[in-house]
Amino acid sequence: MSNDIDDKPQPLIEHLIELRTRLIWSIGAFFVAFIACFAFAKHLFNYLVIPYKWAVLWAGLDLAKSELIYTAPQEFFFTQVKVAMFGAMVIAFPVIAAQVYKFVAPGLYKNERSAFLPFLIASPILFLLGAALVYFFFTPMVMWFFLAMQQKPGEGEVAISLMPKVSEYLSLIMTLVFSFGLVFQLPVITSLLARVGFVTADGLASKRKYAIVAAFVVAAVLTPPDPMSQIGLALPAILLYEISIYCARVIERNRQALSDAPASTDVAETGDA
Repeated sequence: MSNDIDDKPQPLIEHLIELRTRLIWSIGAFFVAFIACFAFAKHLFNYLVIPYKWAVLWAGLDLAKSELIYTAPQEFFFTQVKVAMFGAMVIAFPVIAAQVYKFVAPGLYKNERSAFLPFLIASPILFLLGAALVYFFFTPMVMWFFLAMQQKPGEGEVAISLMPKVSEYLSLIMTLVFSFGLVFQLPVITSLLARVGFVTADGLASKRKYAIVAAFVVAAVLTPPDPMSQIGLALPAILLYEISIYCARVIERNRQALSDAPASTDVAETGDA
């Protein structure tokens, strides 16, 4: 098995130098992506506002009269900085993930590298799926819920209108994207744990009721304090937990098939003799 490891014994300083090189590449990729995203920060923010426009149309309001505001002179500037950092992290993530993999791969066996690589590919795909769910469905639904709470002026009533701030809207959509993106990593994490034997499919199934409670607790912590956001995050988390149980069963089935294969071969050879 030692022949399958590409890493060679090196002093600590060599590993630190390599770590520094990987960090420089990662920070450099993030910095270049940040400069590019900051140049188009307003355009990127306008794309993020599209779900809010959909919610305005769903609520039957006049899109021309709907607006986002900022109340501090520097607020929109720092909002653009946050948008650029958010976009830079998304763009630079493949480079950062590749640098992390290159740093740890020499210390892994070949079968471990081949087992780890699919999870490295699945992780960003699942994160993007969670972000897409937030962008195309969840954010418009949440903003429609908030817009529906507005009050028109009438007898004994004053007008109550929603005028979201640019910074608060960005914080809301970024919180939802990261929350859903992390929750969508559940199958990857449980599959890795099942592959190394830390968890089993039966063990996950037996803890289902605790997982449901934990899903609602985590949703209450990660999402804004409204029932729509919490339920909208808890339900996908429960569904992903069921998918995780299925993935663990597949891994256990494949492991059992590999362990039974040598035994069946030995029996066949004994019968031929």
